[in-house]
Amino acid sequence: MISQAIVGATLPAADLERAKRWYQEKLGLTPAREDPDALMYQTAEGTGFALFPTAITERAGHTQMAFEVSDVRAEVADLRSRGVVFEEYDQPGLKTVDGLVELGGSLGGWFKDSEGNLIAMFQRR
Repeated sequence: MISQAIVGATLPAADLERAKRWYQEKLGLTPAREDPDALMYQTAEGTGFALFPTAITERAGHTQMAFEVSDVRAEVADLRSRGVVFEEYDQPGLKTVDGLVELGGSLGGWFKDSEGNLIAMFQRR
């Protein structure tokens, strides 16, 4: 049944080699598998995501992938030390403070990868 399926994200990359370097240098991730048309990454509990090459450079303005972590403040500090920039928002219903916001019982924030994909990182409270 589909309700029991493992789900993963698929993110576009205008420059797959640049994206591969960014995910290695900034997030410390290496592909579990590399194909000419995709890089596959594995994360915890059978989850993962893929990057695929595309000539389309427009990106969605919403979260495209999210990492759930046990200590978001520590992860944010680590990623910032690697040069990752967290987004700041100040709009009705959403105001980040130092890149983080509390929403629906979670604490989290957003950053963009080398390809402009918006990625969330959050911790359940």
